[in-house]
Amino acid sequence: MGAEEAPPFTLGGPTAGATGEAEQRPTQAAARRRRLDLDRAKGVAILLVVFGHIVAREPPAGVEWYDQIRYLIYRFHMPFFLYLSGYVVWLTGAALTPPGGMPDLLRRRAQRLLLPFLLFGLFVLVGKLAAARFLHVDNAPPGLLDGLKDLVWTTGESPATMVWFLWVLFLSSALAPLLVPRIGLGGFVALGFALAAVELPAIAYLDKFGRHFLFFTLGCLVAAREERWLPLFERWQAAWWGVFALSLLAAHLGWIGEWWALVVCGLAAIPALHGAMRVPPLANAEWPLFFGRYSMVIYLFNTIAIGLTKATLIALGIGWTAEGFVIHAPALTLAGVFLPILVKVHLLRRVPALDRMTS
Repeated sequence: MGAEEAPPFTLGGPTAGATGEAEQRPTQAAARRRRLDLDRAKGVAILLVVFGHIVAREPPAGVEWYDQIRYLIYRFHMPFFLYLSGYVVWLTGAALTPPGGMPDLLRRRAQRLLLPFLLFGLFVLVGKLAAARFLHVDNAPPGLLDGLKDLVWTTGESPATMVWFLWVLFLSSALAPLLVPRIGLGGFVALGFALAAVELPAIAYLDKFGRHFLFFTLGCLVAAREERWLPLFERWQAAWWGVFALSLLAAHLGWIGEWWALVVCGLAAIPALHGAMRVPPLANAEWPLFFGRYSMVIYLFNTIAIGLTKATLIALGIGWTAEGFVIHAPALTLAGVFLPILVKVHLLRRVPALDRMTS
């Protein structure tokens, strides 16, 4: 999601980086294979994204349990997506793009990430303004001009908060080829930790960038050393899941604050979740591949599908109450997953530009 579809590739041997540190670079070897573990990981992660979006603000009175689950999901699901994106950026070779290739890289990344960022953000903004006249709308913008400002600058009030991922991924993938050859992967990861320790302002999604850039750098790092690290992810699955569960428990009990819970839980999720995609039963499962194939369009349209479905249920008399939530929760989850897929299959694929943008 957000990054290019995980391509077929293999990793080559180590070559010396500009800093003298040996970095393992991707090659164009004849034997090429598609990385289904990354596709499966996207499929599982996007389902967590949708479930975390079924309540935009406050849950109905009496279902505060959902807030606890959502809080824990938010400690690791987007960090894991940034990790996967960094992994793919490294394996495609984009993270080591030479200076002469930077203009073309930025052009392609802008088409892939910034264009849907702007178009989808505008679509959500205008759609909310129109729908607010007839239906209940969560996080409705105050007006067109204020909404545009909130979309791209005062982003703490963004009417389309979910687009932050596309902007953060663009920044991250643009910084990688500029920094890695100069400071090495170790320095790149150290910069990620440093930014995670600083609370940046909610301007142009800098707060989101500062909190999540670390995981992009870790994706690059693990990809560069995957022959060494992935077997450890697989071999010690029980231990990784134990650490992951303890990190979530610590976050739930408030032993670690919200800011550092993201770092701790996000780090613990990497070997647990990625390793799980490489061992049975998930290593042989087809359903994560299906959802992974549609992860981009689900990410872009799930909140719209959820909002429309919620408004429809309320209009039909199914209130936003503890009793009604029994119907709302599964209905909104299913709508957030499958309505975007239907839009993709029956509408977006008819327009090549939109098809590419949402793949």
